[in-house]
Amino acid sequence: MHLPAPRGELSAAVTAALGGHRGALPPVRGVDPHGEDLTLALHVLYELHYRGFDGVDEGLEWDPDLLRLRAALERPFLAAVREEVGTAEVAAVVEDLLVERLPGSGVSHFLRERGEWWHFQEVFTHRSIYHLKEADPHAWVIPRLRGRAKAALVAVEFDEYGGGRAERMHSRLFADLLDAAGLSSEYLHYLDVVPAPALATVNLMSMFGLHRSLRGALVGHFAATEITTGPSARRMVSALRKLSAPRECVRFYTEHIEADAVHEQVLRHEVIGGLLEDEPHLAGDVAFGLMATELLEDRLSNHVLGAWQDGVSSLREAADVLV
Repeated sequence: MHLPAPRGELSAAVTAALGGHRGALPPVRGVDPHGEDLTLALHVLYELHYRGFDGVDEGLEWDPDLLRLRAALERPFLAAVREEVGTAEVAAVVEDLLVERLPGSGVSHFLRERGEWWHFQEVFTHRSIYHLKEADPHAWVIPRLRGRAKAALVAVEFDEYGGGRAERMHSRLFADLLDAAGLSSEYLHYLDVVPAPALATVNLMSMFGLHRSLRGALVGHFAATEITTGPSARRMVSALRKLSAPRECVRFYTEHIEADAVHEQVLRHEVIGGLLEDEPHLAGDVAFGLMATELLEDRLSNHVLGAWQDGVSSLREAADVLV
């Protein structure tokens, strides 16, 4: 887990500071909130709260200057997402997520209809940034909930962590998928080749998880993830079986079909329902989390499909350098 190559002034300053060569941290003004530089800088700072980086002082997790910079980076990112998302009622947003858009045009639809093995490898690479830490960001909301919302969310997380069996943890299943697909299962191995739209989907949940004031948004994010995963996973299973993909690749998605069918109902009725029973003023935040998740997932999907339609890799480097 080495520090990534910088993608601009902000990420260069962050990696230099973490590498022990701190200079004046740059101001955050006029920066693209969805650009490569800000997105990577924010991702690196968030990673200090997960597993960190080799050779980086663990005490920097709570360094005041780095925390101030992180807050300065979060402000334009959060503001941009809020502006694009708008507002809506929780029930309406949940129901909208349950409706399959026809005809389907997402990445899993593409893979099912005409995906080649290199397309799958690119998707696995994009998703490795999150799935090798699957469920960790959502665990931060546990101490911020109470009553049935907390109990129900912990039950879902227990499944995400394999029901107490390390070999069944979803992050372990994805590592098995990567190994079987001929890719590296090393944590953050592909950080340098994954573009901003993929990193931003992970930044969103990290930001929600690290701020108590955004607990409602994190619950919305978790619900959106569980509601939409099942249909997508079914398409992935169909697509992978068509290519006679390794069993471990198929298993990751079959596990999510079975688990998320239950998780969806628990999140809808017990977690969201329990939270809003306790704190009804968080309804707007829950809706925001639901919609923000869909927004950034659509942004990633558009990036990937746009690249493939142009006949090029959706990664920052070609697929032949991945392993």
